[in-house]
Amino acid sequence: MQLYCNSLTQYSRLKTREVKVGNLLLGNFHPIRVQTMTTTDTMDTMATVEQSIRCIEAGAELVRITAPSKKEAENLLNIKNELNKRGYTVPLVADIHFTPNAAEIAARIVEKVRVNPGNYVDKKKFELIEYTDADYAEEIERIRERFTPLVNICKEYGTAMRIGTNHGSLSDRIMSRYGDTPMGMVESAMEFLRIARDRNYHNIVLSMKSSNPQVMVQAYRLLIQQMDAEFQECYPLHLGVTEAGDGEDGRIKSATGIGTLLEDGIGDTIRVSLTEDPELEIPVCKDLVKRYSMPAPKTGIIPKIEKPPYSPFTYARRETFTVDNIGSGHVPVVVADLSRIENISPSHLKNIGYSYDAETDKWNISDAAADYIFTGNHIPDFALPGTLKVIVFPATWALAADKNKCYPIFDGGGYVEAKEKSERINFVMMDCFTDETNINDFTFLDELANDKTVVLCLSSKNQHAMPAVRRMFMELMERKIKNPVVLTCDSNWETADEHLIHYSTECGALLLDGLGDGICLGMTSKSYSTLAADNTDSRNASGRNYLLNQTVEQFINNTAFGILQATRTRISKTEYISCPSCGRTLFDLQETTAKIRNVTHHLKGVKIAIMGCIVNGPGEMADADFGYVGSGVGKITLYKGKEVMKRNVDSAIAVDQLIGLLKESDAWIEPA
Repeated sequence: MQLYCNSLTQYSRLKTREVKVGNLLLGNFHPIRVQTMTTTDTMDTMATVEQSIRCIEAGAELVRITAPSKKEAENLLNIKNELNKRGYTVPLVADIHFTPNAAEIAARIVEKVRVNPGNYVDKKKFELIEYTDADYAEEIERIRERFTPLVNICKEYGTAMRIGTNHGSLSDRIMSRYGDTPMGMVESAMEFLRIARDRNYHNIVLSMKSSNPQVMVQAYRLLIQQMDAEFQECYPLHLGVTEAGDGEDGRIKSATGIGTLLEDGIGDTIRVSLTEDPELEIPVCKDLVKRYSMPAPKTGIIPKIEKPPYSPFTYARRETFTVDNIGSGHVPVVVADLSRIENISPSHLKNIGYSYDAETDKWNISDAAADYIFTGNHIPDFALPGTLKVIVFPATWALAADKNKCYPIFDGGGYVEAKEKSERINFVMMDCFTDETNINDFTFLDELANDKTVVLCLSSKNQHAMPAVRRMFMELMERKIKNPVVLTCDSNWETADEHLIHYSTECGALLLDGLGDGICLGMTSKSYSTLAADNTDSRNASGRNYLLNQTVEQFINNTAFGILQATRTRISKTEYISCPSCGRTLFDLQETTAKIRNVTHHLKGVKIAIMGCIVNGPGEMADADFGYVGSGVGKITLYKGKEVMKRNVDSAIAVDQLIGLLKESDAWIEPA
């Protein structure tokens, strides 16, 4: 194995140990399993059973249930018995955070227990404590004494275990030595894994979850590398982006993190954490997984490479020069494909963030306004907003009256042969390593290398497109070619969810590694027609229709900005870190999230965490600027960062109090 996966160019599942969860096998090349978590009160047996059944019938292969104390752990038996009586034998997973006693009870009842190393035994008071080596060793021994009984019970009862590290709940001890880092997450899990291995217990799955996909991806890669170096084997991996949120944003963020790893053959089971009913998570999981359950992609045409010319464990944007507003220190640009629209009018630009006011003869430009439009063979016949530029084919560009607002797009060989070129920007398309192209077909690279007017547009018709485009980035870096690159990604799927997954996976995987200076999303004619027709349907397969009150162009533009937001490469809106709810939740998360979003969605760049209980806050808020956390029935505690600002606020006034806190912190602006 090289680095963190079998190959950077050939799709291949990572080999992991086989783990048995009840009658379900995962790891060791078994299908990628999908799972979810109930949101009901665990003490409400029938409600939990009914919700579990809805999840199972939606396709869940494991169902997780919270067990925050001994009484909930004990009630898992009643839930399991009722499910079995009704003919459902899907394995149950007990979710444990602070209570070892609850874990030891649950391990005797259900097929799997999940423990969080940061909460299970360790201290987490958000205090900076200096640990000597002796102090550190003493803490490890204390963990061994408290954790070993659970390991022994799991061995005796054949119960599986997930050691699930969360970025936001690292202990004070780990934080003191490793900081709030992916490596800290890895070591937090490895300490528990070493103890289990010492007891010859191996029925273990691991996870490295974060609300930040970049941190999450780096942590999983480091974990694989560490396990391989230390044990010469890897345990199965449970993938997830925690507190992803709801709607399009939750799906985009989840697909960006989970999809990036799946693309490299990493992951044995997944859970998409949405602030929605748990059964709605399953179709999203299925959309992610089905991309890898087809016949293995034919990627042999992609030239092999042993080591990338960048670190996959730390983020650094690829070095480029600037072409106008693309590359170098500029945020990634968004190119909107309007080529399917005949006779483009000002009203069409509303779909991509530009609203024209006829009375004032002015354009209103949103934070999610595309930077360029591709129109193919025609140029709009009206005055465009000052910041918007047009990309057209060379023959059309040659006829343009204003060549400061209009730029040509060539294919690679066409640019070299062209007699007339723009003095400012030339876009050059490259199809990376399809069946028709190989490394020897890119001789024109030497001629356009570091041409200060050229922006490359990389795409691939290869069945496994992301590694093909990534390999071309590596070629550029090895040749020291520093032209900026726009990622061009087409989708041939059908539903809105499928397109979200496709775009987020293919582009997100590259952006998370610092590859890409812009993004242009498109789709085949058939997909475009199908999606446009979906606008008239009431619901799509996941129970939501993202095209209600949207055009296809709006959907694609919003998706592009959503991907940039999820990868933290361009912030254009408020970010919500919202937990998916569970039996510990102390208020209606979906309703509250919608209420908070409604009054704060205009606060560009502000990160607000909405957490159902203290388990998911303040630690799970990770890098949120502000937090709204359930602290008791009808009570909310407000945070700034990880500092408590207002404790036990009545929920009836808590949203107003949050707005007050935002104002006191100079983070509030009045909505337009």
